[in-house]
Amino acid sequence: MQEGNRLSRVHQFAVLLCSCTVVLLIAGALVTSNDAADSVPDWPLSYGKLIPPMVGGIRYEYMHRVIAGLVAILTLVLAIWIARVDKRPWMRRLGWTALGLVVAQALLGGLRVLEGHAAISATAHAVLAQIFFITLVSIALFTSGWWQGKALSFQDTRSPRVTTLATWTTVAIFVQLVLGALFRHGAFGILPHLIGAAVVSVMVIWAAAVAKRRFARVPAMRRAVIWLHSTFGTQIILGGAAYWAILKSADTTQPDLTYVILSVAHVAVGALLLASSLLFTMVSYRLVHPAGEGLPAVETLNASAAAPAETR
Repeated sequence: MQEGNRLSRVHQFAVLLCSCTVVLLIAGALVTSNDAADSVPDWPLSYGKLIPPMVGGIRYEYMHRVIAGLVAILTLVLAIWIARVDKRPWMRRLGWTALGLVVAQALLGGLRVLEGHAAISATAHAVLAQIFFITLVSIALFTSGWWQGKALSFQDTRSPRVTTLATWTTVAIFVQLVLGALFRHGAFGILPHLIGAAVVSVMVIWAAAVAKRRFARVPAMRRAVIWLHSTFGTQIILGGAAYWAILKSADTTQPDLTYVILSVAHVAVGALLLASSLLFTMVSYRLVHPAGEGLPAVETLNASAAAPAETR
């Protein structure tokens, strides 16, 4: 029980760190959307100072660095905390992996400032940020009371299995975020990103429909599908609005407020969509297994059997 209480506090801290990372992603998106990436020419200092003049694009770049520093410190605390209280070796490795990712992210951000090559370094910086974020989301799930407790398992006898669809949906969303980062940083036009959006739409609708048909009475699966649908629907709306804002501001010399708000929101919700799909995938693997003895089949699910066991 004492170990469970300690992990509960780790879980709460991990959720807080996930929230701070979303703020960091928003801060990074503000740098790009305001064309402020080259406002500060040096790193790790800013114009040779700890606190530079807060004018123009320097404000966005500097605040991005400050928030990144805070997230790095919190990640160090999380990694040490997990190493001290979590008995699972793979969880300890995951905590240190998160710390390694945030350090690599800082170095990659410095490389972007010092060496330029935005289409490559800035895209890599954006992609690594998404990997770091979903690593934290995974830690938050793995330290939760629901994951620690016992839950009924069900067999999926149909094809394709829901776990397969969920996995490929997450892969498609991640690739789409890479394409979006490449577009935002000028590697190519918007067409690959639009094709990616069509693929993601098919995968999300297909995977969610399968999960709803086969596991509608499993509360955890139901919640996972709701989160996936909510973030996906919001992202589609924001994507269309952001593209309209791009066309609207094509002839302007400076990004207008509408474009900045919509593009930043599109980036932030994209990260939440990836996290939602990852949670959907991990919940699927936690509850659903290939056909095997002793597991209730999809066709025999009922409300009483579907409820997960109480957390210890």
